[in-house]
Amino acid sequence: MKITLKRKFYGKTYTIGDLLIDGNFFCNTIEDKVRSLPLACPNTSIGIACKCKGKVYAQTAIPAGIYKVTMEYSPKFKRRLPLLHNVPHFIGILIHSGTTEKDSAGCIIIGVNSVKGKVLNSRNTSDALNLLLEKEKNITIEII
Repeated sequence: MKITLKRKFYGKTYTIGDLLIDGNFFCNTIEDKVRSLPLACPNTSIGIACKCKGKVYAQTAIPAGIYKVTMEYSPKFKRRLPLLHNVPHFIGILIHSGTTEKDSAGCIIIGVNSVKGKVLNSRNTSDALNLLLEKEKNITIEII
């Protein structure tokens, strides 16, 4: 299964996008602000938080690219959620519910962008995505 996140609006503190599954629109997204980051960070490969120039903790969207996704248990959310693997400068990036970029800390928040700077109906959207992904073994996400 291929998930595509097409970023389409770059606000002062947040980024809005569309999430597609196998080319079909599924929902909207909200992320932190997109910032320019160096190509690699040696710390994240050994599980240490990135302190690279350009990254602002909990205020920076993950870099565009293609990432493997697996369903993993999140102790914070106490449920299985999609986890992105090998994201430069980041560890523990999930796709989950929330309302604004303040709920993100680098993660991808999904829902319906019917209010400026927010996504609504997020928990239901997250539950629907999780149901789809639980059945899949080979999942990737491309962020453009």
